[in-house]
Parts: sequence; structure tokens; C-alpha cells
Amino acid sequence: MKVEQISIFIENKSGRLAEITAILGKAGINIRALSLADTSDFGILRLIVDDSEKALKVLKEQRFTVSITNVIGVAVPDTPGGLTSILQILDNNSVNVEYMYAFVERSGDNAVIIFRFDNIDEAIAALTKNGIKILPSEHITSI
Repeated sequence: MKVEQISIFIENKSGRLAEITAILGKAGINIRALSLADTSDFGILRLIVDDSEKALKVLKEQRFTVSITNVIGVAVPDTPGGLTSILQILDNNSVNVEYMYAFVERSGDNAVIIFRFDNIDEAIAALTKNGIKILPSEHITSI
């Protein structure tokens, strides 16, 4: 159920993002989802890729500060209020969302929300207890 996410600390300057995507592309690594948060000096690029171990290796070889964290992917109905129902379950179970990002699957039926929690196991338990579909890593990386 848990998905490995690559987090990369990058300088906030022209060309750094292109450099990272070029390194991954040259290594044959496909980016499936991403989020970029920045400040005036640096950014954190979060990626779901089809081969996280290989991505970690090639980025470290190029002297990037990179780590792997666990997140989960949740199938959310792509309708008004779909996300609210998920967030209400989490709130009712006192589960804190650290951050999230989303994308729509090709089928258009569901959005996929990537969540990072302060306690991922409690989040999984609360969501599954309430019938929410947690997507396996293989599903996320193959979209």
C-alpha cells in the first residue's frame, strides 16, 4: 500500500529542475507524479517514479541531496466533494495530513491523491476501515 516517493532538495535557480529531469530521463526513469515547493533559496521536488531505487542512486551520483519517504495513493471520486469525504474521515480519526498533491487518471473516473501523514499506518487503518481504496504502489507507478 505504501508508495516510495523521492524528495530532492534543489537550489532555486534556473536550470536545476531541467537538470534533474534530464538525469532521470537519461537513466530511463519515468516520472509518474510530482510536486514542487519552493522558497527564495531552495525547493523540495517530490517525485513518484517507476524505479525509486535507481532514481535515488543516479541522483546521489550527481551529488543531489535526495531521500525516499513513504506516502500513499488514494483513489478519490473525481466529483465535487470527493476530496472532502476523504479529509473528513482523516479528521474524524485525528490523522494529520503533512502534505498532498493530486493528478487525474487517464480514465477520468478517479483522481489520485498522494498523501504524506505524520502517522501513515494510522491513516491507512482509518481509510481502509471506511472503505476508501488505497492504491498499491504498482498502480501508481504504472499510471
